[in-house]
Amino acid sequence: MSELGPLYTAAEMRAAEAAYGRPTIELMERAGRAATEGLLRRYPHASRISVWCGAGANGGDGLVVARLLHAAGRQAELFLAGPEDKLAGDAATNLRLAREAGVPFADSPSEADVVVDALFGTGFSGPPRREAAARIEALSALGAPVVSLDVPSGVDASTGQVPGAAVRADLTITFHGTKVGLAVAPGRFHAGEVEVAEIGLAHSETRHQRVRPEILSLVPRRAARDNKYSAGFVVLVGGSPGFTGAPSLAAEAAMRAGAGYVRACVPESVASVLAQRFVEVTLTPVASDADGLVDAEAADAILAAAERADAVAIGPGLGRSEGVRRLVHRLLSELELPVVLDGDGLWALEGHLDWVFSRDAPTVLTPHSGELARLLGRDSDWVDANRLDAAGGAADDVGAIVCLKGADTLVAAPGRGLLICDLGNPGLASAGTGDVLTGVVAAFLAKGMDARLGAAAAAATAGLAARRASERHGFAGLLARDVVEALSPLLSAG
Repeated sequence: MSELGPLYTAAEMRAAEAAYGRPTIELMERAGRAATEGLLRRYPHASRISVWCGAGANGGDGLVVARLLHAAGRQAELFLAGPEDKLAGDAATNLRLAREAGVPFADSPSEADVVVDALFGTGFSGPPRREAAARIEALSALGAPVVSLDVPSGVDASTGQVPGAAVRADLTITFHGTKVGLAVAPGRFHAGEVEVAEIGLAHSETRHQRVRPEILSLVPRRAARDNKYSAGFVVLVGGSPGFTGAPSLAAEAAMRAGAGYVRACVPESVASVLAQRFVEVTLTPVASDADGLVDAEAADAILAAAERADAVAIGPGLGRSEGVRRLVHRLLSELELPVVLDGDGLWALEGHLDWVFSRDAPTVLTPHSGELARLLGRDSDWVDANRLDAAGGAADDVGAIVCLKGADTLVAAPGRGLLICDLGNPGLASAGTGDVLTGVVAAFLAKGMDARLGAAAAAATAGLAARRASERHGFAGLLARDVVEALSPLLSAG
């Protein structure tokens, strides 16, 4: 299996259907049959099933489901959310077949064991109009488990945006392939469990792709011929009074992810504290200002420390001052190595995206939504609601790889489709896990990985390590250091 899987937009689904070359009513029948089988597997004892159908092709899929449930002896009831004369083509044909089969139609919603959401499909975008929103809210108000066909109504299949009322499904049965909106928040939070049903379409390349666990096979492992330098040499720039945990986690994560040598350049003010934490990591104290933050004058020492390095990570616990900002500017200007920017390194970049755009060497930014919002001059709510556009737009604006952290981590490169990683678990919603990701990205860049694939592999590694750590600790109180401890076993397996 490939390291990356397809994620379809609405336009890509239309192209796949257009290339089918046979009557599309065959596709609708297969989709309805697959959805019926999936529903009955999930809810084998459901007797009363309310099927809500819109006027489009998604409604046609629902009409097939209602007919097949009726034929199977279930109390299937059809609720048409709109005038019958709005249905056309294959959907109109299946409306006639449902009537001929004796499927009962309801004028108003009634209680049900399961509700089938076939209101709006992949062609839906933008906020639903008042009548459509009212239907979505009425469906949700029934309080029964919901099975959505293709995508939950109200979710944009191409982006994951949810600009208005939207169904929250317990199960989404999607046809041909997973849609972008089922993998990217906030849409993914409406999808519930996602089941993919093949309906006979040919698969094709998609602009956006899903990161699979197999991407870990691309990560170079230490070989018998390696020494500590050839295995990957990382320099980490971070730390400040009260913030020594962040550089500690990032440095150890880099080593647990396979870097052979890590040198941490930290302000003199915290060097004694970090000396107690670091054993395998080499410590280089550098100049600090009166507040204990790294001083701009530390640049020469850091550049000298990085002469033999393969990658540099800047930001974990670094602190915020004009001296820090000047330091980051100089490092970005003079380092000819791959650089990872996180935390306070991203703060220093605000208003100065040209510092990255002018670099020739690869740069990876690893912001959460608040950090990306500040870089873009937006608010974090906008980023959360438009994650795909935010990450892709930022990559174009900055001219770098943007790794937008979250329940789904989006890896964007200028002018290219996004790589979407949803391999983590809720345990990653914990302080310090972003520093862990920074260390893993730095290690993979130091091993010579392409920046885009390296960032995606790092996101997958962090997510899968969180899963492994949760097997031992659970995820309710998972700690960043638990994830660090799981990195080496994960990357050593297989």
